[in-house]
Amino acid sequence: MSRRDRSVRLARPRPPAVVRALGLAAIAFFVLPFVGLLWRAPWSDLVDVLGAPEVRTALWLSLRTSLVSMVLATMLGVPLAWMLARIDFPGRRVVRAIATMSMVLPPVVGGVTLLFSLGKRGLFGRYLDQWFGFQLTFSSWGVIVAQTFVAMPFLVLSVEGAIQQLDPRFEGVARTLGASDWYVFRHVTLPSVRSGLAAGMVLAWARAFGEFGATITFAGNFPGTTQTISIATYLALDVDQREAVALSLLMIGVSLVVLVSLRDRWLGRPEQRMAR
Repeated sequence: MSRRDRSVRLARPRPPAVVRALGLAAIAFFVLPFVGLLWRAPWSDLVDVLGAPEVRTALWLSLRTSLVSMVLATMLGVPLAWMLARIDFPGRRVVRAIATMSMVLPPVVGGVTLLFSLGKRGLFGRYLDQWFGFQLTFSSWGVIVAQTFVAMPFLVLSVEGAIQQLDPRFEGVARTLGASDWYVFRHVTLPSVRSGLAAGMVLAWARAFGEFGATITFAGNFPGTTQTISIATYLALDVDQREAVALSLLMIGVSLVVLVSLRDRWLGRPEQRMAR
């Protein structure tokens, strides 16, 4: 460690005792619920519970639909993020607010909006049924739509922030050299924001994987078709609490891995923060 690094470390302020006490209380507030869950976990039967056919079916459905939702969110969200970051069009703030509203809406409300717009009797969904004989409700595609609706904002915000930090002169230089807009987007913009794109994709997948409220409201609860791991966990509370705890532990493990792996992306590495 260099002398400068040692001096920076020594210069760090020491928080007052009250701040440290409140910080420890906040840590306890978040940790205690998980401690209670670990205490009730059926450790001796955990493998058997997670290996049950209905659990595996729900888990496989969640994995499959959440991955498709992540791909769909990427295909639609990246162009939207680029537009929000690079084009100053009328109503941009309103578009951004609408595109990210599902992050703060109660999930059930999101499901209701989907139901009355894309449901079989919805404003637009009725034409899918009349013209093509296709309905989203009570189908795996309905699960994917609900998951994408609540997960895409995480990708949009992550990619938009990365594009805003990118110096537009790099894209401008490529255009002056004769590159088309599509070439610049594929070979300059996307490679330059790949870390933000990767973080947004992972966050979108994790949010889709854990989605519950919009899914059960819009797609329903049909084992093997729309019953995801989140819905199975909720239903297990009334039937077998051991299964509910085991499924909760599984989802917590997935979320923990995602959040820990993305921590440096959000905050930067400690040495980078010290250098700022």
